[in-house]
Amino acid sequence: MARKSTRNNKLLFNSKDITSPKVYSILVNLVNEDREDLAEEVLKVDYLLQYASTCIKQKDNSEARETLEKAWTRIENIKSQGFEVEHLEHLYSGVEGKCRK
Repeated sequence: MARKSTRNNKLLFNSKDITSPKVYSILVNLVNEDREDLAEEVLKVDYLLQYASTCIKQKDNSEARETLEKAWTRIENIKSQGFEVEHLEHLYSGVEGKCRK
């Protein structure tokens, strides 16, 4: 079977411009493993981390903490399926470090 890429997969095509290269690499691996459901979860985690970062910048730490909890739940779900999400964990820890309790 041919390897899926931006040219022949709608999810990858739509996400190439809005994600970082490392997140996009995770997406490509998941799509080529026929796990588009988990690829969509990665996109949601990426969005949640961006949103939490925005909340922190706007001094809304309670919303940021709630969003980080949701992101961590999704990261754990992807990790439990046996896929490497080290970069997402790194992004999570960076955003979490900025959040005041």
